[in-house]
Amino acid sequence: MDTQSYLPVQPGVGMEENFLSLDDILLSHERLPVRTECTFPRLGFLEKSTDTQDILEGTKMELPLWLSKGLYERKKRVLSVELPKVYKEGWRTVFNADSNVVDLHKMGPYYYGLGSQLLHFDSPENPEIAQTLLQTFIGRFRRIMDSSQNAYNEDTSALVERLDCLEKALFRSGQIGLNSFQSWEKGQASQLTASSLVLNYRKRKITDIQT
Repeated sequence: MDTQSYLPVQPGVGMEENFLSLDDILLSHERLPVRTECTFPRLGFLEKSTDTQDILEGTKMELPLWLSKGLYERKKRVLSVELPKVYKEGWRTVFNADSNVVDLHKMGPYYYGLGSQLLHFDSPENPEIAQTLLQTFIGRFRRIMDSSQNAYNEDTSALVERLDCLEKALFRSGQIGLNSFQSWEKGQASQLTASSLVLNYRKRKITDIQT
């Protein structure tokens, strides 16, 4: 029986997060471009491009996702979040034309996860972002699974290097299913064995017969 020192925890789905997932922890540290809508007293040391004591209103900077979500409020404008370039209209046009030509890992290893988290922020482009995420996933899904099913015992590094983290997990699942099926076809699958309760019952029955 295979054992693992660490049992992977699956990331959250869509806008949800799983704080026990390493992928979601790494995702929460992705940096977002923001613009401050008020002055932050005595926090100027956080902005390396200025020597002022305070972070002034209108300052453009980058903050990790977890901090941006914590500071963002719809009623009280503390900061506004700008879209990363890969989610802007220009790139959405590219994705809608042919998403398979895009190197998602290069554009950001958490394309789907970060895009889903951006929907927490009040942006007029949210419906278009959500639609592009969905259509991109649908457009790339079949090719990913076809590749995983036709790469038995082959080097797949070139295939997966262009995938984002979610797509890599799907590819691995397809490969595991393929390898399990191939093992079953060759008769190499694990054999069914009787449970310990059945074996102990048989031993007691044999003992009773002998006595």
